[in-house]
Amino acid sequence: MNCGKAGGFGKASSNGTKASSKLEGKSYAKILKKEGVLRLDNVLSPTTADALRTYLYNLRTQSEQDVADGKVQPIERYAHVLLKHNRCDLTIPLGTEEIVTKALNESLRKSPVGGIVESIFGDGAILHEFSCLMSDVGSQRQVIHPDTPFVDGKGPVLYTCFIALQDVTMDMGPTTWLPRTHTREAHAAFKDPFTKDEIVSNTPAKLGLLPKGSCGIFDSRLLHCGTANRSNEGKSRALFYFSFKNAEVGYTGNPASIRLELGAENVPLGKLMSDLESFERGEGCPLIDELGRKMR
Repeated sequence: MNCGKAGGFGKASSNGTKASSKLEGKSYAKILKKEGVLRLDNVLSPTTADALRTYLYNLRTQSEQDVADGKVQPIERYAHVLLKHNRCDLTIPLGTEEIVTKALNESLRKSPVGGIVESIFGDGAILHEFSCLMSDVGSQRQVIHPDTPFVDGKGPVLYTCFIALQDVTMDMGPTTWLPRTHTREAHAAFKDPFTKDEIVSNTPAKLGLLPKGSCGIFDSRLLHCGTANRSNEGKSRALFYFSFKNAEVGYTGNPASIRLELGAENVPLGKLMSDLESFERGEGCPLIDELGRKMR
C-alpha cells in the first residue's frame, strides 16, 4: 500500500550525494513530522543488503550457540521484543565487520536518512538502537503499540529506521504503521478503552511492503505492530534498524535495542557521519574502529 510523497509513505529515493541528501532530508523531515512515518527506497544497494543479511543470520546462529554454551547472557546478544516465539531482536556489534560499516554508510550518510534526523534533532542526536528484527515463519501478529509514550510539552523522542534486507511480501509479516497517531489526541484515544478500537480500526494503515534495500523511518510514538509471518516458502523477514534519540531526552520510556557497550558510548550523529565520510574516502574510520575494540 503506497501513497504519494505528501502522504507519508510514498516511494522516494536519493541520488546519493552529500549535498542532495542533506537538502532532501529537510524536505522529508517536514513530511515525517506530520505523518509520523515515511518510506525511502534504495537506501541500501541489493549487494550490500544481501551481504548484511547473510552476516546477520550467521551472527544469530553464533549468538544462539554462545548463549546455549553459557559464554554470554541473552541480554548481551538480544533485546526485548513483543511475542518472542519465532521472532528475535538481534543486537549488532559496530566496528567489527566492514559490511556493517558499509551498510551504515549507505543508509545513514548516502541516503537522506541522516539528513532527516539532523534536520529534526541536530547533529548531536544520539545513536540509541542498532539491531536487527528477525521474524520467522510462525511468528504471530503483535498488538498495536507505540515504542515510546507521548509526553505533554515534549517533542519527538527518537526516530527509527527499519531497512528491509529482502523484499517484504504480505505473507512475511510486514510492519503495520498507523500514520498521524504520534499525537496527544491519538494517544489519549488509544489509552481509553471506549475509543481504542475506534482509532485502530478507523486509521488507514500503511504496510511495510518494502523492496529489498528500502526503509520505513518513523516517530517512536507512532502506533504500529509487526504482523504474522505465514510465508508458504518458509521465508524469514529481516529488518536492519537503527534509531537516533533527541540528545535532550534522558530515558525514552523503553529499553534500547543496542549492545550494552555500544549504547554506553552515546555516539553522536555528527561524529558518526564524519567517521563514515572518512570511511567512504578510504581514509579509515577511527571512531568506529575504537567502538569495535569495545565490543564483546
